[in-house]
Amino acid sequence: MSAGRGLYTPEILALAMELSGTPWDEALPHKGNARSRSCGSTIEMGVATDEAGAITTIGLRPHACAIGQAAAALFVRSAKGRDRASIAASRAALADWLLGEGGQPDWPALDLLATARTYPARHGAILLAWDAALDALSSCDQS
Repeated sequence: MSAGRGLYTPEILALAMELSGTPWDEALPHKGNARSRSCGSTIEMGVATDEAGAITTIGLRPHACAIGQAAAALFVRSAKGRDRASIAASRAALADWLLGEGGQPDWPALDLLATARTYPARHGAILLAWDAALDALSSCDQS
């Protein structure tokens, strides 16, 4: 990806479109949401989990910029089979990477978001799916 291509690359826009395949499902038992303080983007997430607490199904209701939606699409691609601890560790590594304080996290295809690292106002939108998932999975602890 060339540095001169800007933030909203064809790859980012294509990723954002992937979310149409992950519709909101009111029947999902665990729901969470997240809001970016920097840009106001939001994501509502519903998940179902297996007996071990690993995500089996995801539904989204995004109200986010293309960067937030693209990041959510990358989240959805690889979140199934992960539990709360795994999501929390990935979220922490992602936040560090965005700030330039760590290497690229072990989450497939995050390199597609590399240009957004230089736009701090978009960092909150990138973290939305991880934050909404953690919120949704926190209800698993109470059920």
